[in-house]
Amino acid sequence: MKLQKTIKSECKVVGKGLFSGKEAKVVFRPAPPDSGIVFVRTDVPEPVRINAVAANVGERSRRTTIRRGAVSIETVEHCLAAVSALEIDNLTIEIEGAELPAPDCSSAEFLKALKRAAVVEQPAGRREFTITEPISITSGDASIYALPYDGDGLTITYDLDYGGHTGIGRQIYTYRLAPDTFERQLAPARTFLLEAEAKQFRARGMGTHLSPRDILVIDSDGPIKNTYRFPNECVRHKIVDLIGDLALVGRALRGRVVAYRSGHSLNQELARRLYDAAQQQERIQKYGTDAVLDIRRIQKILPHRYPFLLVDKVIEIDGDARIKAIKNVTFNEQFFQGHFPGTPIMPGVLIVEAMAQVSGLLFAQRLEHTGKLAVLLSMDDVKLRKAVVPGDQLILTAETVRLRKRTAHCKCRALVGEAVAAEAEIRFMLVDDEKV
Repeated sequence: MKLQKTIKSECKVVGKGLFSGKEAKVVFRPAPPDSGIVFVRTDVPEPVRINAVAANVGERSRRTTIRRGAVSIETVEHCLAAVSALEIDNLTIEIEGAELPAPDCSSAEFLKALKRAAVVEQPAGRREFTITEPISITSGDASIYALPYDGDGLTITYDLDYGGHTGIGRQIYTYRLAPDTFERQLAPARTFLLEAEAKQFRARGMGTHLSPRDILVIDSDGPIKNTYRFPNECVRHKIVDLIGDLALVGRALRGRVVAYRSGHSLNQELARRLYDAAQQQERIQKYGTDAVLDIRRIQKILPHRYPFLLVDKVIEIDGDARIKAIKNVTFNEQFFQGHFPGTPIMPGVLIVEAMAQVSGLLFAQRLEHTGKLAVLLSMDDVKLRKAVVPGDQLILTAETVRLRKRTAHCKCRALVGEAVAAEAEIRFMLVDDEKV
């Protein structure tokens, strides 16, 4: 059994963000077993902790961002690639700034700092996830696959096809993730841009602090005012990005990943699917079901009962930050008798009520809220976007925006598959049960 790892002492990395150009300081600190990789924004009024997992990914172009509520941390992939390569499982990463620094636009400085801090084992087994079923994701002419593999650890094959651009061409590279090879083979590989892309970025005010000597800007003849560190540096950097994005699965991966022209968007979607599969597997192993909270445990928290209990099971909880639950909609629901005969549609107010109940379950996770009820105060930006009918499965999510001693504010969504059925911002007051 492989043991979990952290660092022996703290270390720092400072510099300017790749996109923002703003100064930032990162401090890496040891963390206890089973705590995972956690980023902490320290430059906001109240420090915000964000677990580096796929559930916390925010939508950004050409980079990977994690967020909690309105607070985000940009461009985490190069850092996470170094953490993953060194097999570090538990780490607290404090950052003063909204974007991680990007020394030489590679993963090398993060790796050097963490190695100086010394990686040490901890008295707990590593969390691993073995890919047993193929997963394929495509978008246009780009694709990425997660595949079972007999070999140990994670092997990645990336096909970078810039066949119409003579400065890059087509590059294919296969790499098996290991601490002793990452430093030499991948860590020095830098972010690259085509000359036209670099001009567009600068026109939008991004990366204006960088010159072609700081980042690979490539025209038809190759790097401008720079040289490649490897003949195939571009595809190596793509694998660095992919390793960083897959670190968001939150576990060591065993299997093979094959990518063709994949970018952060596809990488993140694969990480989300692997993260969900790993979560489900662990719940089944621990509880005999994929539910974090089954209906019996839900009834111990919520006062609602038939026919007004609108949550069947909770499948994911991230502390008091986020929750995901399921409501299975069947034709036997009482409200379908009158809404509407011949055209059964779930009332929108009940979808909103289901989101509110899920929010109550989220806030009940905090010990100090045990014995309290989340009583509705207000609803804002309520939107009903899709009819919900018998046979649908509602995926209900709630994400904390603000949580105080007596009040709570969350952002909720109800989905059917990938389609948003409803969304709203809901505010609650937390009151003692006997006072209601």
